Amino acid sequence: MHRLGISVYPEKSSKEEIYNYLTLASHYGFTRIFTCLLSVTKSADEMMQDFTEFMNQAHQLGFEVAVDTNPEVFKKLNASYNNLEPFARMGVDILRLDGSFGTAQDIEITHNPYHIKIEFNGSVDQGAGLMVEHGANREQMTICHNFYPERYSGLDWDLFNKLNKHWKSYNFTTAAFVSSNAPDTHGPWNVFCGLPTVEIMRGLPIDLQARYYLATGLVDDIIIGNAFATEEELKALSEVEFDCISLKIDEEVSMTDVDRAIVYDYFPHWDRHDHSSYFLRSSMVRLQYKDTSIPPVPYKQDHFKKGDILIVNDNLAHYRGELEIALRDIPNDGERNCVGHVKEEELMLLDYIQPGAYFKMLK
Repeated sequence: MHRLGISVYPEKSSKEEIYNYLTLASHYGFTRIFTCLLSVTKSADEMMQDFTEFMNQAHQLGFEVAVDTNPEVFKKLNASYNNLEPFARMGVDILRLDGSFGTAQDIEITHNPYHIKIEFNGSVDQGAGLMVEHGANREQMTICHNFYPERYSGLDWDLFNKLNKHWKSYNFTTAAFVSSNAPDTHGPWNVFCGLPTVEIMRGLPIDLQARYYLATGLVDDIIIGNAFATEEELKALSEVEFDCISLKIDEEVSMTDVDRAIVYDYFPHWDRHDHSSYFLRSSMVRLQYKDTSIPPVPYKQDHFKKGDILIVNDNLAHYRGELEIALRDIPNDGERNCVGHVKEEELMLLDYIQPGAYFKMLK
């Protein structure tokens, strides 16, 4: 099951701003919160008071809260790997370990009696899989990637997927960060270039970042790393399809009402199991339009390119109405009308539509 999350940094904003943000995110179906104790400079007593109040508000709105910690935070709160009572008193649901106590101690902390989940860093291999093999409680373990404030420092996309395949081999729940593109956002540190996990996601529309993560089939929870995202961004994430790959397209001016019905209204589109390397084929739609004339429309290019949205026309009547998406250059032989194009920044999504997989186009 996929969940959406936000990040808040109580020492950076007023209580009113934070509560309003939590309320808005809750309205759009967000159920996770990430927050950070590493950057808090207040005394232990003040930290305990402020974050306990924050946790209570978050729980009332239905959120599960993860806090980023390290051994120094434990020491400050008079906690230890075998004594999480201060965090339990605070109301923490998930303890993210930014650093290790050692393998034996990290195994022991997963057996804590407060049922606080222990979250390990997914962007490096801290040995969470090895811990499971040596007695760690997998039911109280979860994985969350880092975010990267510094431009160009985010994870490589291929490494991100390699790591997630590793975590999924142990059946861990995984989480990763997307980044708001709103002006004047912040994180725990004074760096303001967004907070994504993967570098190539920095600056992309926030819903597209999420759709890339979901397309891999390796990311469960998606968390906005910086605060505060706009309501438009929260809404956009809340509308992302979790169960199929969705694509935004640019329409051709020649697109007809019949074309729009085939592209947008027919669902589910799914690529044939007998997959072609030349195009994705949504074949069942043609049964609905087999008796509908689709006149050929001249197209200025002699070849279709990757991402072109094609509909078979009257010149190939047996397949008339079939929707296809080009995966490579294909000669324009007059049998297909080009009705639109997958947006340039979304083309990589096509690589994740496997034979038999559902997909849809977004208006």
